[in-house]
Amino acid sequence: MILILLGAPGAGKGTQAEALATATGAAHVATGDLFRAEIAAGSELGRSAAAYIDAGKLVPDEITIGMIRDRLAKPDAATRVILDGFPRNAAQVAALDAAFAPMARQISAILLRVDVEVLTARLTGRRVCSNCGRSYHVESRPPAVEDVCDKCGAALITRKDDAPETVAARLANQLSALDEVVEIYKGAGRLQVVEGVGDIAEIQAALMRAARAVGFEG
Repeated sequence: MILILLGAPGAGKGTQAEALATATGAAHVATGDLFRAEIAAGSELGRSAAAYIDAGKLVPDEITIGMIRDRLAKPDAATRVILDGFPRNAAQVAALDAAFAPMARQISAILLRVDVEVLTARLTGRRVCSNCGRSYHVESRPPAVEDVCDKCGAALITRKDDAPETVAARLANQLSALDEVVEIYKGAGRLQVVEGVGDIAEIQAALMRAARAVGFEG
């Protein structure tokens, strides 16, 4: 079975996907990690993906699906897989179904739902050390030392990617596409929804209940 964990940037789906994979014994397949691994290995798919990434273009769906298909053919992914980072739009949903429906692999989804105001606060609250690159968040930093890196003492800065106007544009683009994906899985009766705000342990427990509801458990 393939379980897709959906969520906007800042929803925490990467962290929660790892925790759910550990709890269920499933393989965690994050498309970002997959791209990096294939490129580092110098595979044909990796070289194809790198050509698009280096040119600042989106990697075509057929290349991404090829990587996912190869990864899901490995022994550790034979039974249960948590897919993180794909599909991102309606066309990718169709491509995923077309690739795996003939293999009789059931596909369900869980949405980690977080309000846009919370997402914005999470994404704009990140600070990065200007020297060593260590990452922090304003919500977890004592006010007296929030502008200085614990590791090297250099000043903390806000990356351009984390500036409010950049975050707003990024969310506007991605949330629209995410809504399309959510509606497709909801309409097909293949979607569970978990609130992504609150105690981490409680969110993890809710994800486990949602996974069990679609028959995905260790």
